[in-house]
Amino acid sequence: MKNIRNFCIIAHIDHGKSTLADRLLERTGTLQVTQGQMLDDMDLEKERGITIKSHAIQMVYPRGGEQFTLNLIDTPGHVDFSYEVSRSIAACEGCLLVVDATQGVQAQTISNLYMAIEHDLEIIPVLNKCDMINAMPEEVEDEIIELLGCKREEILRCSAKTGEGVDAILDAIVDHIPAPQGDPDAPLQALIFDSVFNPFRGIIAYFKIVNGTISTGQDVLFVNTAHQYKADEVGVLKMELSPRQKLGCGDVGYIVSGIKTATEVKVGDTITAVANPCSKAIEGFEEVKPMVFAGVYPIETEDFEQLRASLEKLQLNDASLTFQPESSVALGFGFRCGFLGLLHMEIIQERLDREFNMNVITTVPNVSYHVFDKHGEMHEVHNPAGMPDPVDIEHIEEPYIRASVITRTDFIGAIMKLCLSKRGELIKQEYVSGDRVELHYDMPLAEIVIDFYDKLKSISKGYASFDYHAIGMRPSRLVKLDILLNGEPVDALSTLTHVDNSVTFGRRMCERLKELLPRQQFDIAIQAAIGAKIIARETVKQVRKDVTAKCYGGDVSRKRKLLEKQKRGKKRMKEIGNVQVPQKAFLAVLKLD
Repeated sequence: MKNIRNFCIIAHIDHGKSTLADRLLERTGTLQVTQGQMLDDMDLEKERGITIKSHAIQMVYPRGGEQFTLNLIDTPGHVDFSYEVSRSIAACEGCLLVVDATQGVQAQTISNLYMAIEHDLEIIPVLNKCDMINAMPEEVEDEIIELLGCKREEILRCSAKTGEGVDAILDAIVDHIPAPQGDPDAPLQALIFDSVFNPFRGIIAYFKIVNGTISTGQDVLFVNTAHQYKADEVGVLKMELSPRQKLGCGDVGYIVSGIKTATEVKVGDTITAVANPCSKAIEGFEEVKPMVFAGVYPIETEDFEQLRASLEKLQLNDASLTFQPESSVALGFGFRCGFLGLLHMEIIQERLDREFNMNVITTVPNVSYHVFDKHGEMHEVHNPAGMPDPVDIEHIEEPYIRASVITRTDFIGAIMKLCLSKRGELIKQEYVSGDRVELHYDMPLAEIVIDFYDKLKSISKGYASFDYHAIGMRPSRLVKLDILLNGEPVDALSTLTHVDNSVTFGRRMCERLKELLPRQQFDIAIQAAIGAKIIARETVKQVRKDVTAKCYGGDVSRKRKLLEKQKRGKKRMKEIGNVQVPQKAFLAVLKLD
């Protein structure tokens, strides 16, 4: 056990975590890296060049006549996947904090670092991309020293691309990261930190053994769900699953026990032995808090159950996804899903399409509000359709976040303007280093849900980094904005918005829909309404046949008769015709600008 090291790599997006993981795999002889980012095995990850899932892998590192077992977990860097990072940290004793020498300390670096400090992890600072022409190693080292309070010689310089400095990192892992603590003779206690669905073998759970040992064929109990299973196969995580007869204290591995039902495996659960169970479950595993909610509906109503099964399988692999059934007048039966952010929502939609062949409609993303009625009762409202009658509402509270934006001083003015337009309130501003400043804002979560991150990136030319955490609910003046098509409300397009923004938002929605709705044989009136008051209107003009073309000369009453006949037909058509809203119109609401 003294030769086991469990560690993860944490960093901001694009600071070179997965490339560094490749070099570590090469140096330890675990595998030959034939292409970049070997641990990113999802097509989506390769296409977008981001890590979406944490990936665990075991390496063997011989040093000084001893064999060291290194269990590495490569983590995502985007704020939307921070739950993956928190789960990886729970399974480790140390971490490599990777900072890009060309960009310096970013917002997600700081937030991941605080997460690691809370779990008492040993932190090894690594300065990556030192071989780049625009690297600023001295300035960035100063930032790391200020952040961590470490000595300059403790910061390891490397280049994950060329492999320079990687040996020093391996030595530092062995020397500085503590071996796992635990009692091999105590009852089995193992923490599940991830799981995946395999169509042939059922659900495979990944765990870290805190106390005791586990062996193939043993009867095990999942503490929280109270289900018993037989461990058909246990083993360690190499590039492929590698079976072992027995795993000991401190090991990271997997268990296959033929579990078919997705709900029976919960991330954060404890595995123990049936014969000699442990007295209590492992603590300190946080529940996920979704930030953004959206309705996900199957395009074909009969696919509802298939969508449920797909979401359950996806939830195994991504525990930060939450969902519950709901129904809508326009879209039928579907699910109300909770996501950690917009990128997370986009990735889930893409994975449903690719991995499960599910075509879905996603409604406008929103957050959950607390609505207090005149009797003092509180209702939690997730979507505008669930809003009580405005007459009964006393006041509404919405979730607020504390946002931290790190940027270069050149962009402060534009970023402050953006935050103020999103109802942000400046709390403090502090300089991280010479020309880098950190701004702290309190903002409503609803304002950053849709396009805040994209705008921040374009204003700052990609230099600003952004991170946030929830700080509770605050009272707010919100109204429900309905979109009516020919007088019929489309509940998938209705939103809750602040009174001050409602008129401009309604007008922009109508203009956008006018461009996207296909023309019909009759006029389509697009209206934005708050209650019974119409605040904006656009009309999609009808497609008309020139019925008077055959009249050349003659009396005007002949033309009028034909036009009146056409008018009566159009009127009847409008009464019975219905307007199909294309999927791109639902998505266009997200990209209003």
